[in-house]
Parts: sequence; structure tokens; C-alpha cells
Amino acid sequence: MEPLGDEIRAQLRRAGGEAAATDEVAAAWPAAVGEEIARNAWPMRTQADGTLVVHVRDSIWGFELTQRAGDISSRLPGSPPLRFVPGTLPDPAPTPGPSPVEATPQEVREAQVLAAAIEDAALRESVAKTIKASLARGRNDRSV
Repeated sequence: MEPLGDEIRAQLRRAGGEAAATDEVAAAWPAAVGEEIARNAWPMRTQADGTLVVHVRDSIWGFELTQRAGDISSRLPGSPPLRFVPGTLPDPAPTPGPSPVEATPQEVREAQVLAAAIEDAALRESVAKTIKASLARGRNDRSV
């Protein structure tokens, strides 16, 4: 598993500009609030007065988390005052898909035969690769 720190920082910069929340708070956020809240609220920037501005999915989340602000703040580094506002959230981390299945030599040949009529070499190669992957996945999906 790769660390998500760089991706989190990039998303924070995209959504919150130069005033993004400190790395320390962003790193602590998921553990402090839990998975569900972290999907629906994210620390974006710190105001000059030290208030941590947290973007939330909608005003309902904002209201709910405002009621819990003291508890959430106490679990964050420095216990900053919190302000919840509807806003842009970072894109969720992609979930890993199924691991690729290796095609058998017979499936490779079949894919090449099926794509052979395509004149454009790059397109033919791409289609053959797709067919090969589909054949291999199909074999893996069949029940015994």
C-alpha cells in the first residue's frame, strides 16, 4: 500500500489553494473523525485567527459536525477551532480493482486472430489487448 500523503496534499491544493490545511491536521483527520465523516468533510485551510475551515458535502453535514466541533477539535493536533462550510471535497482515493488475470497462449492467439482484420496497427494492437484481457477475465468468472 502506498502512502496517500502526496495525493491528499495535491487534492487540498486543488480544492483550497495555497491556504490548504496543514499537513499534520490533514494526516490526522481520517483517524480523528472516522471514515464516513472523512468522506463527507475535509479540512481545507486555516484562517489567520487559527480557525480550521472544513469543507462539508452539504449544509446537513455542516450542521451535524458543528454540533460535534468540540469533540472533533480535541482529537486534532493543536485543537483548533473549527468552521464547517459546504464546499469542494477532495476526490476519493481510487479503490483497487481486481488483479489482472494472465491470458493463456490460446487466448492470445484468439485475440490476434479476431483483431487481424483491423488495418491500423496501433488500433489492432489495442483491440487485441482488450480482447485478450476480456477472454482471460471471462475464463476467470466462469463457475466450475
